[in-house]
Amino acid sequence: MKTEDLIGLLAADTLPVRRHVAARRLAVGLLLALPVSLLLMAAVLGPNPVLGAYLRLPMFWVKFGTPLLMAAAGLALVARLGRPGISSRAAWSAWALPIAGLWALGGLVLWQAPAAEAPQLMLSRTWRVCAENIAVLSLPMFLAAIWTLRGMAPVRPALAGAAAGALAGALGAAVYALHCPELAAPFIAIWYVLGMALPVAAGALLGPRLLRW
Repeated sequence: MKTEDLIGLLAADTLPVRRHVAARRLAVGLLLALPVSLLLMAAVLGPNPVLGAYLRLPMFWVKFGTPLLMAAAGLALVARLGRPGISSRAAWSAWALPIAGLWALGGLVLWQAPAAEAPQLMLSRTWRVCAENIAVLSLPMFLAAIWTLRGMAPVRPALAGAAAGALAGALGAAVYALHCPELAAPFIAIWYVLGMALPVAAGALLGPRLLRW
């Protein structure tokens, strides 16, 4: 059999892939996963009883809005790393830039505060559980992102797994913000960032196994 005949035979039964199929797959996954995370937060932790008052405070929107910005970049990361030959540098920069803003704000608050107040600003009451709670709440979104990537063609599975963690960690932090009583910028800059970084590290470690072709 000639090479041309073999190629024609292999291509005879192929069907065109619908446009935006990966985006639709990810949307379905997140529409299922995000309510699970919200229900988990409500059932185990409970929403902040003074959330209504917090909505009028700028720092709440820093705490809640920054992860949402990072989640938007995480969507782009998953979409890019699910396809061969697509650069993800700009999306990673967009994901990391809000972290730099949090660190700058946290550093400014610490610089202006008396030295005796620094431990309270950085640790407050919930530092032992903050990062862990964010990581747990991110798990449903992480599974949704991995499910999406398994239906795509990631050629860098460790980096693609990290992208799934970047999206999931950011959404987990936004969900946790609806419970969290903390508003100090240094606290958010340390523990929220750590909580969002944990799924990224887990995704990088698990990606080669979960996204193996």
